[in-house]
Amino acid sequence: MADRETIDVVKKALESAPKRNFEESVELAINLREIDLSIPENRIDEEIVLPNGRGKEIKVGVFGSGELALRARDVADTVIEPDELEDISDDSSKARKLAEEHNFFLAEPPLMPVIGRELGAILGPKGKMPNPVTPDTDIEQEVKSLKGTVHVRSKDRRTFHAPVGTESMDPEDIAGNIDTVVRRVIQNLERRRMNIASIYVKTTMGPAVRLM
Repeated sequence: MADRETIDVVKKALESAPKRNFEESVELAINLREIDLSIPENRIDEEIVLPNGRGKEIKVGVFGSGELALRARDVADTVIEPDELEDISDDSSKARKLAEEHNFFLAEPPLMPVIGRELGAILGPKGKMPNPVTPDTDIEQEVKSLKGTVHVRSKDRRTFHAPVGTESMDPEDIAGNIDTVVRRVIQNLERRRMNIASIYVKTTMGPAVRLM
């Protein structure tokens, strides 16, 4: 059950957002304090499964071969087999397009070194390096989980954003997602809540409403 205060803040953010001719995302703007983000260990870099989903299409690509690739074709948006990986590696425009069109990737462990060497410069800065999966992985469950996942990254910035839904979702569902993200972020801070300067809820182009 989402916190009542969070629900009220979400409703206010949705109600105060001017109507657009497209569906806006709902996101958190998180501001940290008293933390040295030049130290990589202090940075937030978490994949968080939202209990109520993203409210929008999330695309997952799978680098794999054999039986894994065959099973992945039923659930993933794109399957990249080893020969296709070689072709993409030789064409930077194809590599960039692949990175831009997908939110997450999964890959068989033997392909990880090649992906890192050939595509790491493109996928790495976007936080889209693949998660490794073994041939006996339940690929359907893995893909389904990622489609409701957000990658929350602070990098070296004290202010960063995290998507938590879309404006067409029920406010209670968005609030439930927010509570999940906020708890995970706080758990990963050295001084927990003391490292939070403020958190705001807003739609893509709407005004920010303070949560804490």
